[in-house]
Amino acid sequence: MYDPFVIQRLIDTWLAEDIGACDLTAQVMIEPDEVGAFHMNARESIVIAGIDVAAAVFKRYDPSLEVSALVRDGARVEKGARLLDVRGAARSILTTERTALNIIQRMSGIATETARYVEAIRGTHARLIDTRKTTPGLRMLEKHASSCGGALNHRLGLDGGVMIKDNHIAVCGGIAKAVERARRLLPVLTKLEVECDRLDQVREAVAANVDVIMLDNMSVPDMAEAVKLVAGRAKLEASGGIRMETIRPIAETGVDYISTSRPQQSAPAVDIGLDES
Repeated sequence: MYDPFVIQRLIDTWLAEDIGACDLTAQVMIEPDEVGAFHMNARESIVIAGIDVAAAVFKRYDPSLEVSALVRDGARVEKGARLLDVRGAARSILTTERTALNIIQRMSGIATETARYVEAIRGTHARLIDTRKTTPGLRMLEKHASSCGGALNHRLGLDGGVMIKDNHIAVCGGIAKAVERARRLLPVLTKLEVECDRLDQVREAVAANVDVIMLDNMSVPDMAEAVKLVAGRAKLEASGGIRMETIRPIAETGVDYISTSRPQQSAPAVDIGLDES
């Protein structure tokens, strides 16, 4: 989920950072009229995210380049799969290849790691959702990558919903008072979520008729108890310390959502290359 207009602005920043005054190697070695033909290929099994962004990097620098994406975001591909073809001025391709590769490797890494977490909870009621713990400047792309891996997006930004956390509660003097304050100016279609780390807080949040209750760093037994206590009167989100080895037992408690930043923050860049065709 991203706007192409905003992507163009990001690409300008990325290219300016990498090129500097000029691509010295390409300028001194490659003649202006030399033509090259190259293709991106997957060097491992991955989930694709950012293929159109990578294509846009080439076209932004040199609109005369012929670029064809051969797969779509969200596709699972095997090692050796051909992802994108690019043909045209060799200087332009060689100047932009690293920027194009960097972004698709990063995004596909997030999508691939996210897909592992999604697979780990398959067959349960729970859905994986992402967080706002993203790289500054890359949030929309990293959240898009999460969705390519099968996760749902949480808030895109602070304006995407009201989440009452422990510090808000402390300032207001309790969950009931915090919810009362929030409802005064809450937009009519905006959901209200409250963070709870104890079962007595869950009871208070249910009584306040909130839309979503975040179970923050609760034990698995307490989460299961919270599911029984809430009994469908609010959606339940498990959060805090989610890891691959713990996510399945958490999902089996019956929570609706599990939020984690791990696929975004710890996913390695996948191996994608650009080779001559």
